[in-house]
Amino acid sequence: MRIGILGGSFDPVHFGHLLLAETCREQCRLDEIHFLPAAAPPHKMHRVLTPASHRLAMLRLAVAGHEAFRVSSLEIERGGVSYTVQTLREVHARQPDVEWFFLMGADSLRDLPTWREPDEICRLAIPVVVRRAGAPAPDLTVLSGIAAPERLETIRHSQVEMPVVEFSSTAIRQAVAAGRSIRYQTPRAVEKYIETSGLYRQQEFG
Repeated sequence: MRIGILGGSFDPVHFGHLLLAETCREQCRLDEIHFLPAAAPPHKMHRVLTPASHRLAMLRLAVAGHEAFRVSSLEIERGGVSYTVQTLREVHARQPDVEWFFLMGADSLRDLPTWREPDEICRLAIPVVVRRAGAPAPDLTVLSGIAAPERLETIRHSQVEMPVVEFSSTAIRQAVAAGRSIRYQTPRAVEKYIETSGLYRQQEFG
């Protein structure tokens, strides 16, 4: 099995998340994509997230019907700050025979050396660096002192290019708070869930 992990706050999930996951699934020939909403992302400690129950419910609505998409509550159940290395150790322990891929944007790649135990992250999973169509190839030299040479070569061949899309969870929250439409920015089921649950009507943006 080849499984990709896509982490994030998903507050809310939008079509950009789904397109990224599907592009990675196809280009990297992945059997499954696991969406892992964070309990408390270390880079978003300044903002109070929507309760996990809502974020999980919206994700499940968004991926319903896609046979390769799964929603994992692993980080939510663990609670606290969500560190990637902890999550990768846990999924390895649960499914040691799986080849794991960690999906990330080119901007996150630049920050990876500052993450907790970046060398262990590269050992436990293959970072799949996603860049926008037309953008230059990511600079993988930031990993030269972290990943073993053969691992670095695998990472180099696991890059993904996806169409340019402009979706943002922050923009969706702002639109809802302002009473504007969010149609075609997130699946219709998620849009209706936001409406019926009264989410984002008053929101701190970040």
